[in-house]
Amino acid sequence: MTTPQPPPPLHGAAVATITRLLEHERLMSLGTLRADGWPQVTTVGYVNEGLTLYFVTGRESQKLANLQADPRVSIAIHSTLAVGGAVGVSMAARALEVGDPTEIERLNRLMFARWPQVSVYCPASSSVAIIRLRPELICAISAAAGRSRTECFSSGDAASPDIAGPDAVSAEARMP
Repeated sequence: MTTPQPPPPLHGAAVATITRLLEHERLMSLGTLRADGWPQVTTVGYVNEGLTLYFVTGRESQKLANLQADPRVSIAIHSTLAVGGAVGVSMAARALEVGDPTEIERLNRLMFARWPQVSVYCPASSSVAIIRLRPELICAISAAAGRSRTECFSSGDAASPDIAGPDAVSAEARMP
């Protein structure tokens, strides 16, 4: 039996390609783990900064209760526009509630700038929680001739499209 190799780190142009895909979309499927052990998947709107995603949920929601018990999540985002060959992305991430009022205001401005038509949903009250999702595993999904192909990367310290090492390989170069 062979031990699976860890995915290569994500950086350089791959970060830029996936970030462009994230910026093009605004809905994601979010999988959390319920207290009874069953998975729960919901569709939520999001805004991103680089690879970091943010969404809003009600304080009384099952989703928030799930995240408080176990911050691990699965994310799937399908794009209607192929970006650099990618038509979707899936992620394994950790969730953390944003509590700093200055950061909340900054995220409100980001949401309004990115999606002005839905700015009415920008969080401003104590009845909602803003959740930050930081990915640990990112898989870009491409499709050609009716077949899909997945290329996975560890997120490592990839925080912005500016990070590129000497061995940087773009997502476009890795995907058919």
